[in-house]
Amino acid sequence: MSAKRVLWYFADPMCSWCWGFAPVMTAILDMYQEELQLALVMGGLRPGTLEPVAAQFRAETLHHWQEVQQRTGQSFTFEGAMPDGFVYDTEPPSRAVVVVAELQPEARFRYFKSVQAAFYVEQQDVTRPETLATLAHEQNIDKTEFLERFESEDIKRRTQMHFDQTYQAGIRGFPAAILQNDAGFTLLAYGYAPLEELTPKVDAWLATQKMQG
Repeated sequence: MSAKRVLWYFADPMCSWCWGFAPVMTAILDMYQEELQLALVMGGLRPGTLEPVAAQFRAETLHHWQEVQQRTGQSFTFEGAMPDGFVYDTEPPSRAVVVVAELQPEARFRYFKSVQAAFYVEQQDVTRPETLATLAHEQNIDKTEFLERFESEDIKRRTQMHFDQTYQAGIRGFPAAILQNDAGFTLLAYGYAPLEELTPKVDAWLATQKMQG
């Protein structure tokens, strides 16, 4: 790559629209793997939440999930989701992605998607360190090493830096995708968008950059 071309992806592992967007982002990364490098930023949807989900929150959230499923076709398991006592804290799975990005950078997006699937389809509690460590092990990462990094103050601080970067970038909703080259930044998607809507934008952006030299 002669010029810097980055696809910044701001997302959260427990964001339903990000789960709906996962096949689109996967396709984009596959199609443009020679032209773009991924910068995966944890957005911080609900970090640090302490209270268990209430009945009204659960009902509203499941309604959103149904909307995502209808629009994107992604799989969800609704019955039994977010059981009594579940705390919807998105910091632990976000921190886990930061760990994987450090230990095995090439697996970070695969791991991110595996956490999404574990939560939305398999109803695993992805706020639990052991669950996150098991998913990391599926990416050939040692559980003990993962958990040591996961509990470290350094990783907690770096995860907060992801959240801060998202806020400073003006991102207030997820998913969000921004293209960057030497000339600056171009918004690709803010919220869900289908692949057929985004590929012409990427093609045009790449063509413009080639014309500029």
